[in-house]
Amino acid sequence: MKTLVISLGGSIIIPKGEMNVKFLHNFKQILLKNTKNIKFVIVCGGGSIARKYIEALKGEHKSEKALSLAGIRATRMNALFLMQLIGEKANSTLPMDMKEVKSNLKKNPIVICGALRYAEKSTSDGTAAKLANYLEGEFINMTNVKGLYTKDPRKHRDAKFISKISWKDFDVMANKSKYAPGQHFVLDQSASKLIKKHKIKTYIIGEDLTNLIKILQEKNFIGTLIS
Repeated sequence: MKTLVISLGGSIIIPKGEMNVKFLHNFKQILLKNTKNIKFVIVCGGGSIARKYIEALKGEHKSEKALSLAGIRATRMNALFLMQLIGEKANSTLPMDMKEVKSNLKKNPIVICGALRYAEKSTSDGTAAKLANYLEGEFINMTNVKGLYTKDPRKHRDAKFISKISWKDFDVMANKSKYAPGQHFVLDQSASKLIKKHKIKTYIIGEDLTNLIKILQEKNFIGTLIS
């Protein structure tokens, strides 16, 4: 069976502090309708909750590792919630490493996790990219913009949408900014490095679930393809 690893941004799970109930319900239904042909791994981001924890700890002058661990806990909390939401088709225990994800995938068509073991400068996007390589699957990154732009479209009116880009060119874009715990970019530096190295077919889409359905059906979609 085909395996798809989805990095589900925390900014979609809990935008502006409110649970995105309608989106999550519809997301669940799409996954359940496709489990006969596809195995899903969902890696949850920490989003605004992670960033609030990180900002509070920065005020206490905590180390970068301490900030990252706070973000990791937020991703795991979101993952535990999503496991409950999806129910019996999903794993019942939270995986803490890639072997546990793979083991759960043998028993469940949907496996949900947050960040796995701590690694320096690691992110939920990076975790998803590692899993896509480990499980020999494709990678879908779902974020709060519809894909990749030349600039942040929320700040720049002249930002141009990029529907297709090479791994090499994307890696150049991703590395224009320096890593920081809780950072926000459509797909971060650690993930970019991995998809380039292992040539992982990667999709970036927003929260319009029509585009997820189109990818599952191998149809044209609105988003960015990195290949």
